[in-house]
Amino acid sequence: MRAVGRLAPYATAGILGIFALGACTPTGQVQRLEVASGATAPVTSYAPGTPRPLPASRPNAEMVTDFIELGFAMESGREIPQFSRFEGPVQVITRGPVPAQALADLDRLLARLRGEAGIEINRTAPAASLVNASFNASDVPQNLIAVEFLPRRQMQAVVPNAACFVVPNVSNWSDFVANRRSSAIDWTRVVTRTQAAVFVPSDTTPQEIRDCLHEEIGQALGPLNDLFRLADSVFNDDNFQTTLTGFDMLLLRVWYAPELRSGMSKAEVQARLPTLFNRLNPNGRRPSDVDPGPTPRVWQQAVEQALASDGGLVERRAGATRALSLARAQGWRDNRLALSLMLNARLAPRDQGEAALDALLAAAELYRRAPGGEVHAAHIDMHLAVQALATGQAEMVLDLTARALPAAERSENAAFIASLGFLRAEALSLIGRSAEAERLRVDSFPAARYGFGTEAAARARMDEIARIGTAAQRLARL
Repeated sequence: MRAVGRLAPYATAGILGIFALGACTPTGQVQRLEVASGATAPVTSYAPGTPRPLPASRPNAEMVTDFIELGFAMESGREIPQFSRFEGPVQVITRGPVPAQALADLDRLLARLRGEAGIEINRTAPAASLVNASFNASDVPQNLIAVEFLPRRQMQAVVPNAACFVVPNVSNWSDFVANRRSSAIDWTRVVTRTQAAVFVPSDTTPQEIRDCLHEEIGQALGPLNDLFRLADSVFNDDNFQTTLTGFDMLLLRVWYAPELRSGMSKAEVQARLPTLFNRLNPNGRRPSDVDPGPTPRVWQQAVEQALASDGGLVERRAGATRALSLARAQGWRDNRLALSLMLNARLAPRDQGEAALDALLAAAELYRRAPGGEVHAAHIDMHLAVQALATGQAEMVLDLTARALPAAERSENAAFIASLGFLRAEALSLIGRSAEAERLRVDSFPAARYGFGTEAAARARMDEIARIGTAAQRLARL
């Protein structure tokens, strides 16, 4: 890896802004337009291969703390007084207009839950009594997770800010709407889980649907909280991890260990966790001197403000500035500080390019030391590669994207993989390797369609990056 050096002037909210945080096509062959020629040809859809989740890598003592924080509080901060889970085998059914790729992604997820978390969970065809929207509660089988696909507009008319979500004690949308103000769907009152409904938009990208399945089914089975300090988990609202990680699967394996049962108090669960983690994660049997300490709600609110897609740039910058100030005041040196630095870099005004670059590089160093932080560091490498491309530094683009690509592939983030491929293609074009660049663009399109949703959206991302490369070529000719 060549030294990054100084990428001046740093683009901050301009060029860097095209890569927001976030998200394959149907299995088999699909028709699409060739990138260059316009000819129609079949191509293989995006296929991530055998799952290779990032492993749980921190000491078990830290994971005990994480388990308790994730398991006994809601995202809002409300306490959950007792431990809950499904007792016995779990059935999963689907309802609504199921997108073609979603069933394959769902089955892949359930296979991972069986193999990695040891949970007896299977998809089954819904009974005749569950096919219609109206049914008697007595007809609903126990230990059921119903995954219902709905138009996004229908979902957000009731829950405006949710991309997808999970609710206990209901099995379809109409039941949820009828009970949405009832204590019956209050997770803090659940002692034993018997039913849960996961609501997913049917009209979004395949990758976002898959990401929703991972996080919401993970929460239906286990933790209901999200912690920004967990770089190695999907139970984290920063959206860097897009599929359940090794940390998450270990957490769920402990969640369903026979030593635990529904209705236990926090103290009862906490007393059993050290032995459980040591048995199920022998690599974690080592001392830890890390005490993350509490995360003040005011810092979390500042981060949420900085990440808000509906917030104006001035408001988002104010949130990022406040988050960084609070992180430094807390003396943090973990990924909470790293996220604060990264948000400030991404949202910085154009005249603060040098400071933004320093913040971004500092965030990358913190992430590289954090469990699971290699994914976050890889995103920073992509941001730096965009800047390197804008300034015509083709070899640096190739180095940065090569370093980022393994983390993108391992986390199965197709939109990320495709963006890296398009960046590499432009860099190759800059140094005269045009044929290789064109092959890479073609090869990146299956992941791009899965990640961005359509041929047009995939092409729009490719064109965005191509314009940066074109501008760099013009600059080189001056």
